Amino acid sequence: MAKNYIQVGDHLTIPAAADAASGAPVLVGALFGVAEHDAATGEPLTIARKGVFTLPKATGQAWAVGAKVYWDATNGVITTTASGNTLVGVVAEAAIAGAAEGIVLLDGAIR
Repeated sequence: MAKNYIQVGDHLTIPAAADAASGAPVLVGALFGVAEHDAATGEPLTIARKGVFTLPKATGQAWAVGAKVYWDATNGVITTTASGNTLVGVVAEAAIAGAAEGIVLLDGAIR
């Protein structure tokens, strides 16, 4: 291992840009993850950047496995709409249009 290696980066501690609750999606710049614990603005917040999570879903969209999904920061949901949103992963389990939550695979890539 290189002497300047720090960590894998799947779980990253950053200053909370806003109040965050455990399990909430978090986007700071191009860095997206899921809060691992509650944190107030400015406090250390560990986010999970990889894994499969149940996240709030845009209603009115049916999801197919493998479809790309995006974080819609305006509405606070995951969506299949690319325009104006940040790519965060893919659908891991199909969901009906009326579902309020969806199963998403985060791959940890920075986009």
